[in-house]
Amino acid sequence: MTVARRRTPAEGVVELTLTAPDGEALPAWQPGAHVDLLLDDGLTRQYSLCGDPAQPGEWTVAVLLERDGRGGSSFVHDTLTEGTTLQVRGPRNHFALEEAPRYQFIAGGIGITPILAMVRAARASGADWQLLYGGRSRASMAYLEELEGDERVTIWPQDEHGLLDLDAVLGTPREDTLVYCCGPGPLLDAVESRCASWPEGALHLERFEATTVEAPDDALDTFEVECVQSGVTVTVTEDRSVFEVIQEAGVDVLGSCLEGICGTCEADVVEGTPDHRDAVLNSAERACGKTMMTCVSRSLSPRLVLDL
Repeated sequence: MTVARRRTPAEGVVELTLTAPDGEALPAWQPGAHVDLLLDDGLTRQYSLCGDPAQPGEWTVAVLLERDGRGGSSFVHDTLTEGTTLQVRGPRNHFALEEAPRYQFIAGGIGITPILAMVRAARASGADWQLLYGGRSRASMAYLEELEGDERVTIWPQDEHGLLDLDAVLGTPREDTLVYCCGPGPLLDAVESRCASWPEGALHLERFEATTVEAPDDALDTFEVECVQSGVTVTVTEDRSVFEVIQEAGVDVLGSCLEGICGTCEADVVEGTPDHRDAVLNSAERACGKTMMTCVSRSLSPRLVLDL
């Protein structure tokens, strides 16, 4: 794809509008979807689509510069100028906007990117919604020009008001409301804690950072994995991931973050019981056990059969 436009919607944030070189229509997407940007030296990074799904010829992402990160955002900021070409993979959506009569959106910093597309969709559908949007300062908060002035939006810069007042919007559980939140880990943890008394399935989170998942008591150190499409059976030991072992055995499997947050390595489970250690699946999807993230998740059964 080609970087057709580049602009700076906030301090430290670059927005890229990507188009196909031949101008053809791109795969359709819905709010919550993200794409992989294949960068230099094998770097692959995931960014939420924050444009308009009704514009089939372009995708828009916004990237926060993190100089102390792993290099992806620095590459985007320093290298991807207008006219640059790069490979893009996707879209995928593990943060889909489900239909509901009311939404409570909560965004922290660059977490506004998937939430912005959701707000636009809720606006268009006539649903009841509220947005609580926080950031370090107004200057660091992208897309304020679109959001300010809407009485349903509460802008909450930390240097003016302190931490987000989550109790004001989450203190009373509501049966008619879905909560969608994206932002830094501490914010997501705080929202998750306050939604513990909300109805099952009300909370939807998207994390940018991996979480620490404690191994269950019945976790297995070693187990077999059969990939039925590839005709490959391997043994996964304690010191290696399912993804590493099956890829080394020649199974065609995609991976990106390898931390259990992007969903690229998801595989369908034919038999066996996964030991879920990702930050992608919700509680219902984990309980169902029909899919797993091979980069971090393991097995609770001696044999796991995957549709790979």
